[in-house]
Amino acid sequence: MRYFIFTDIHSNLQAFLALLRFAKRRKIDHYLFLGDIVGYGASPNEVIDHLRTLKPINMIRGNHDKAVCCDLESVQTFNPIAAAAIHWTREHLTKENLKYLNQLPKGPEIIHEHITICHGAPFDEDYYIFGEFDAAEAFLHIETQVTFFGHTHFPFIYTDNDHIVEGTFLTGNANEIKLGKDTRYLINPGSVGQPRDRNTRAACAIYDSEARKISLFRVEYDIEDTQKRILDAGLPAALAERLSIGI
Repeated sequence: MRYFIFTDIHSNLQAFLALLRFAKRRKIDHYLFLGDIVGYGASPNEVIDHLRTLKPINMIRGNHDKAVCCDLESVQTFNPIAAAAIHWTREHLTKENLKYLNQLPKGPEIIHEHITICHGAPFDEDYYIFGEFDAAEAFLHIETQVTFFGHTHFPFIYTDNDHIVEGTFLTGNANEIKLGKDTRYLINPGSVGQPRDRNTRAACAIYDSEARKISLFRVEYDIEDTQKRILDAGLPAALAERLSIGI
């Protein structure tokens, strides 16, 4: 089975549409989304509408999705720019799409008995996995060989070989991972809509469970159009500016 894995769209319609076009050129059997449909960008309704057309799909909520659906206290841990985007999103979502966000399940979730998906960490959806120490703790809570996570916006792979955990930052626009029989994997494909690794392209991954191979890709999209949408919406200019440098 070929799984298409993506995360952290953050209301970036142009990036998401570019990935959908990319996916259509490949034989995809199942979609896996790791959370954060909304936040930061100016097209939350359009992104949700397109996301709802993908089948079959398993998906979980992200911290921005959760914050939009909760009370004002839910953004106290967000920086001012992120909080402003949450308030803007809450005001502009349709009632139907707000209900859709509110019904997203909380991770982690096991898929077909051999994949786990989570947003932050398997033990806490809001926790950032940065480094081998965090990954080692995450592996203690994982039963499957392969786990995909998001939240950090950095493409990264952590391996666990006999309780020795190593991390690798994935650079470039294409990477391939051949799965070892006795190795466990914790993989972040990178962000669709707001990369932070100084690569401006949208990120995704394809997992071929029969070939035991995971391929990670970066896809170009119309950044200028996305920036114009953000500025025209009255969102903070920094949310548009950062897309040009991938931070």
